[in-house]
Amino acid sequence: MTAKIRIAAAPISWGVCEVPGWGRVLDAPTVLGEMAEVGVTATELGPPGYLPRDPAELSQLLSGYGLELVGGFLAVVLHENPEAAVAEAEVSAALFAACGAEVLVLAAATGLDGYDDRPALTADEWATLVATAGRVRDVATRRGLKTVLHPHVGTHVETRPEVERFLADSDLDLCLDTGHLLIGGTDPVELARRHPGRIGHLHLKDVRGELAGAVRRGELSYTAAVGKGLYVPLGEGDVDTETMVRFVHEAGYTGWYVLEQDTALGERSPLDLPKRDVAASLACLEGIVGRLPG
Repeated sequence: MTAKIRIAAAPISWGVCEVPGWGRVLDAPTVLGEMAEVGVTATELGPPGYLPRDPAELSQLLSGYGLELVGGFLAVVLHENPEAAVAEAEVSAALFAACGAEVLVLAAATGLDGYDDRPALTADEWATLVATAGRVRDVATRRGLKTVLHPHVGTHVETRPEVERFLADSDLDLCLDTGHLLIGGTDPVELARRHPGRIGHLHLKDVRGELAGAVRRGELSYTAAVGKGLYVPLGEGDVDTETMVRFVHEAGYTGWYVLEQDTALGERSPLDLPKRDVAASLACLEGIVGRLPG
């Protein structure tokens, strides 16, 4: 019997990002239509303002492409002004819940534009970050949503020590993003092996190890590395995707497997590049799933 998993996509794989000046942004009908064409049946929301914020309008748009909403990414400043962070989370949680979504993917934003600079936090600011993340979780729980903390390049939970510190200080589960963890110095397979009960959501991407190392060492900005092809389709980079998928599956993970490859489209980028890359990742993942025990 072939194993079954739930697979979704995300607009960032088509270059749709909240960072100013990130790159060319394809229109929503193109992105959603191409998701459907490659066989994806669910998506994360994408950055604020890209898709409709009215629940009825959003549900109608997604259903027109045969897509359901998984949830979405919310990068907010957690270490200062907790009330503002919680209020922003309340808005997103209400939208996600009204559209039948399951998960709020939270990141500890720095408050700066982009992901290339990261001021250090004081002990008090870290404590505020952890407490605010817990308040966001409570807001989402009241809406029937699960909250996961996404270790992410250029946020205040990026490096291996920060990931371990957050796991120790908070009871939130993690979004295990294979690419961002590797760039930050965490082996995603080892993390899942040591903390199987703390993996609440998966973002699957593959990474060119030499570029990831350059970002980690501060030799290359994250934005520049993405432009140089930091991310590649699953199976073409240096992440051991098959071991990762096999391990979390055997550990009982039942959440979403989101194909989420950060992409920045230049003016000369082939417009069919995102679709081709996502299709290649999907084929790789389906091959892996076909080799899993039922």
